[in-house]
Amino acid sequence: MTTQLYAQIIVDVPTMQTDQPYTYLVPAAMHGTLQPGMRVEVPFGARQVMGFVVGLAGTPPEAVDKMRPISQLMDLSPVLNEELLALSQAVARETFAFRISVLQTMLPNALKATYERVLTIVDEVSEAVQARLFRGLDQITFRVSDWSEEDIAKFAQLRRTHQIEQTIVVSDRAKPKTQLAYQLSTDIELLESAYHALPKTAKKKAALLGFILGHLGETWRKKVLQQQVSVSDATLNQAVQANWLAKVQVEQLRDPFATTTIAPSKPLTLNTEQQHAFDQIKLSADRGQYQPFLLAGITGSGKTEVYLQAAQHVFDQGKTVLFLVPEIALTPQMVRRVKARFGAQTAVLHSGLSDGERYDEWRRIERGDVKIVVGARSAVFAPLTNLGLIIVDEEHEATYKQTDNPRYHARDVALWRGRYHQIPVILGSATPSLESRARAQRGIYQRLVLTQRAGGASLPPVTVIDMKTMLSDGPETNFSAPLLEKLKACLARGEQAVLMLNKRGFSSFVMCRDCGFVPRDPNCNLAMTLHMDSHTLKCHYCGHEEPIPTRCVNCGSSRIRYYGTGTEKVAAELAELLPDARVLRMDQDTTRKKGSMDKMLQAFGDHQADILLGTQMIAKGLDFPDVTLVGVLNADTALGLPDFHASERTFQLLTQVSGRAGRAQKAGEVIVQTFNPTHYAITYAQQHDYEGFYRQEMAVRHAGNYAPYFYTVQIQASHTEENEAAKQMFQIARWLRHRVQADVIILGPSPKPIAKLRNRYYFQIILKFKQRTGLDALLTELQNRAQKAKHGLQLSIDRDPVSFM
Repeated sequence: MTTQLYAQIIVDVPTMQTDQPYTYLVPAAMHGTLQPGMRVEVPFGARQVMGFVVGLAGTPPEAVDKMRPISQLMDLSPVLNEELLALSQAVARETFAFRISVLQTMLPNALKATYERVLTIVDEVSEAVQARLFRGLDQITFRVSDWSEEDIAKFAQLRRTHQIEQTIVVSDRAKPKTQLAYQLSTDIELLESAYHALPKTAKKKAALLGFILGHLGETWRKKVLQQQVSVSDATLNQAVQANWLAKVQVEQLRDPFATTTIAPSKPLTLNTEQQHAFDQIKLSADRGQYQPFLLAGITGSGKTEVYLQAAQHVFDQGKTVLFLVPEIALTPQMVRRVKARFGAQTAVLHSGLSDGERYDEWRRIERGDVKIVVGARSAVFAPLTNLGLIIVDEEHEATYKQTDNPRYHARDVALWRGRYHQIPVILGSATPSLESRARAQRGIYQRLVLTQRAGGASLPPVTVIDMKTMLSDGPETNFSAPLLEKLKACLARGEQAVLMLNKRGFSSFVMCRDCGFVPRDPNCNLAMTLHMDSHTLKCHYCGHEEPIPTRCVNCGSSRIRYYGTGTEKVAAELAELLPDARVLRMDQDTTRKKGSMDKMLQAFGDHQADILLGTQMIAKGLDFPDVTLVGVLNADTALGLPDFHASERTFQLLTQVSGRAGRAQKAGEVIVQTFNPTHYAITYAQQHDYEGFYRQEMAVRHAGNYAPYFYTVQIQASHTEENEAAKQMFQIARWLRHRVQADVIILGPSPKPIAKLRNRYYFQIILKFKQRTGLDALLTELQNRAQKAKHGLQLSIDRDPVSFM
């Protein structure tokens, strides 16, 4: 007698009530096949839903009589391994998300189930209905978008009279791509007699039969077979009819880099600092111990070479490597460098791939066909086994944080996986986040420092231009006289320039054009946001509000106005000032199409343009030997954001973009235009002094009770009615104040900086506290209560938000 098996299943219903495993009976036919990590179809209430098996047991945890059996398997092998199942639980807890949302996030889109409505005729209907609505069939898949309102009303009436019934069918979008191939016959007698019976004129058929006799039973793709034996489609079809061949479909993996040829590269000789860093990482890998390394190297110091040689070391031991880059924009360049070293052993995962390409890359990883994965944020969930090293490049970047549910940070997930596998994790950056640098100071991370540029190049000198003096005499312009002169000289030498327009965030702020003063809130010392509708400046942390000033309180000037400009406007001005310059504009509008950014960068590298004009996306990772001038048109934009990260982001951005100049033999220089030339973020960036900036910014954070001295949680609620959102948030604030300890700081509620989006009004509350998980139980209870809230309120909880926009 077979023992009964019970499966613990997380069902595809993201609500508080279903955020725990349900127990189902495992049918006898599935014993020995069903494993944790597989997807199944199960009955849930009156419908069928997809679910993930997270555990199997021989004893039931609850009453057996209520249990229902699993309907069917959706996979033949687990799509998530033991590690990823354990990780899903940790991420759900950490991000206040439903576990099903995390499990779905871990899989490529093609593996996410869809639900189709199927309508079936169960009683007699008129011939007209069967012909017109059911197209002569007894069963159809129903999509609302396919039908008129009258047709939908007719379907509803047929359902009410029980002439048709509706069922929900779980369908799987994962479809391997196939192509035509031919399986060669093994029947020697048939082939030989056909060969001898051929007339002398049938040369093509003779060649084909000769090839088949030499490769009995093999399967050849049509294209390859026709390259081997020059035969037409008609000859192949005749061979199929004669049973010499059989048509078959074989799988074809979609390769996102199929059209690019990448020349192999050899490891470079490491300098003393690089060698020391490599030795420390190698030691940790060889000992099999978890160790996070903060690799702090100035721009152009050869961090990538350290990554590649460390990856080679664990690769040679038969282990796998996970390599994260902060955004899709940087992926093609990094992929080239990794593929040049590791060839076909490299897979790529990022949201710029089609669903099919992503699914095929994911399966190559899952099957163990590749050993190195390069990708953006979501690649941190790549189903690699036997991990030996994880690399997080540009670890300070905000794009590693997912901004919607589940709000995970890829760096934290990478560290979790590193601890799970007991391996080194490299966090690399020229400008580490303050949190990471503080952890290195406390000994949680081991700090490795690279202070020299590779190949003996030197950091470029940075000149800061005070735009107040530039604009006091002449008309408004995006280009100061010194920057324009340098641009002309650069182009005259046949060299290239990069111009960056800092457009981070949507926030509007006001600034005095004579003294650079930005009005700040007296409580939080943050820039206030301009609201034209109410003619006010607001702080979105504590709710402080004041009228828009007509005169600067600092210098008395009346030239205090809204600040901001766009790339199109700058490109138009450039065309007037330098009509002969070839300008390549790179922003979200020009890089929407798949692969367009990579093409643009290649065109710039091939000297098809003289000036690359772009937003922050051009500040990082670019390495062009002929770029000798970098211009930052407006260094102040990020300083005006209502966010305590504003100075840090400005310093990081200026340091990163400065690093694009003079990376080879030619010397480079950087021009930074600003209305605040004495701001410490700008003066430290000018001196390339990360440690000086770190000390000053830590003092500012300490005084303001900000991270890394305090942990921060943002509670955000939205509603279609502004008053309802405000009322509910005030109730939540009151509820929290009665339950938290006296040392927890509660700010708000206040409208968010972008207070209205897609017809919903957004409010936020900020909590600041000392113990990282101290409020977890309370916040989980709040989330559960919000699930029961009526009137369409949507609430989200974000731990350690990277932006407050």
